[in-house]
Amino acid sequence: MSTSKNRLTPTQARAARRSRRQNRSRVTRWGIGIAVGVVALLLILGLIMPMVGSLGNPISGSPDGPGEKVEDQGTHHIEEGEEHPAYNSQPATSGWHYPQPLAPVSWGIHQTFIPEEKRLHNLEHGGISITYSCAPSCPKLVESLTEIIQRARNEGMKVLLSPYPGTKQRISLTAWTFIDSFDAFDKDRIIEFIDSHHNSKNAPEPYAN
Repeated sequence: MSTSKNRLTPTQARAARRSRRQNRSRVTRWGIGIAVGVVALLLILGLIMPMVGSLGNPISGSPDGPGEKVEDQGTHHIEEGEEHPAYNSQPATSGWHYPQPLAPVSWGIHQTFIPEEKRLHNLEHGGISITYSCAPSCPKLVESLTEIIQRARNEGMKVLLSPYPGTKQRISLTAWTFIDSFDAFDKDRIIEFIDSHHNSKNAPEPYAN
């Protein structure tokens, strides 16, 4: 049996309805805020992820490829001009090289040949070297390779581009103990090599600069 004591007054009823509306509005605002935050986070992650194909994807362990595996010739430091045994590939992928401050060379695009003894220190640090050989010149090839290097450098990746006269094939990709050489420009092939070997644990010092 109900009594008038249990009934809400008109003022109380209006206040209760107002409270319910405020609660629903608060929940709605929270939901919208969370959704906006998630979208913003995804956009930020999309911006900071590499922009060149799949460049920069994290690698767990040491990759077995792509490219040809070359026997490791060690990390011996030598003085400038000091003689040493021959490298087991051209371009070289490991072996005798100069210590700091002679090497490593600066990352990015170089217009002149980089001696193996300098370039190998860059590979030791988990970097990637791209070289080209063309006579007398190959401006379109250099332009295509430069675009990849510039975009990779914008992502903070450790990559080199330089001429290397006399190699058997026009393009050579090298990482520590890995090489891939070919004649026709292949963007996907280059990106896959960089993505697999950049900061690879195959390199003795993969996270050094």
